[in-house]
Amino acid sequence: MALLVVASIGNILGSCVNWLLGHHVARFGDRSWFPVSAEQMAKAELWFRKYGFWSLLLSWVPLIGDPLTLVAGVLRVPFVFFLAIVASAKIARYIAIILIGGYGQGMLAAI
Repeated sequence: MALLVVASIGNILGSCVNWLLGHHVARFGDRSWFPVSAEQMAKAELWFRKYGFWSLLLSWVPLIGDPLTLVAGVLRVPFVFFLAIVASAKIARYIAIILIGGYGQGMLAAI
């Protein structure tokens, strides 16, 4: 149970940092330290504009999740909606990992 909570919180906070970066410092996207390349950003923005904020349900997917959360900040998705969708997706991911990996015999019963 503690693993689920800690992993989920850490992952959700990372996505919140991306949202804040997108919201406040997207103008620095051409800098080498920026966490998402211009190509990733363009793809994520197209995906986001096509599917709307529900595309954040894919925020758990490696390689596309970070750009999506950054674009959500750039496009000014309300933080409350962002947090609800991203938290749901990230928590569901770790529950699935626990169940598929066989780590959860009894762990999920505590939830």
